[in-house]
Amino acid sequence: MSDKSKTVGILGGTGPAGRGFAVRLAEAGYFTVIGSRSVERGEEIVAEVLASWPDRELPLTGGDNEKAASCDIVVVATPWEGAKATVAALREVIEGSGTASEPKIVLSMCNALVRIDGEFQPLILPRGSIAESIQAALPGAKVAATMHHVPAKELGMLDEPVDCDVLICADDATAASVAAELVGAVPGLRPLYVGGLSCAAPVEAFTPVLLQLNVLNKTRVGLRFTGLPE
Repeated sequence: MSDKSKTVGILGGTGPAGRGFAVRLAEAGYFTVIGSRSVERGEEIVAEVLASWPDRELPLTGGDNEKAASCDIVVVATPWEGAKATVAALREVIEGSGTASEPKIVLSMCNALVRIDGEFQPLILPRGSIAESIQAALPGAKVAATMHHVPAKELGMLDEPVDCDVLICADDATAASVAAELVGAVPGLRPLYVGGLSCAAPVEAFTPVLLQLNVLNKTRVGLRFTGLPE
């Protein structure tokens, strides 16, 4: 059962994917903080979102990344190249607001990729994935990788349906459960646990394939797996 008393903070939540996830979580009833490097930018984005959906009472607020990092659950949605440095700088806030018996849960939705000659290509990181790099930077937290393959534009449009399977990688059962809870709170998203953080590298690396399909077919594709029990 979803625990809507938990607050969710989105680090780098001003980008399309982070903003979209924040809006969907707020729509589902989670008090959500959109974080940015500056308080003003976070507040500006929230004002834009609330103006776009004036008929909905979204429990959404803006602030800096430190404010987002103090929430019960933290989502990393920064550009991939800044993800590790961002969480490392906020380690004291993130780990300090957890407990020994209940470490802070951190979700990574970052993808390491680059566009070369018009084609999206994955980058292979020293630790294999961004999620594993974040876990190394936050040894006192529990990290899960998720939300890599959801089209950002549809995610941020509350009147548009989202139809997508969402893969979850985590070494910790509680982190996997929390990730599944948040993903499942968005109508149309089906959370699927696929294994530990060692699986995050191929999951992240598949994102450029979907982006290429979008470019070639002028659409926005999502993943659906067949043959699974409902």
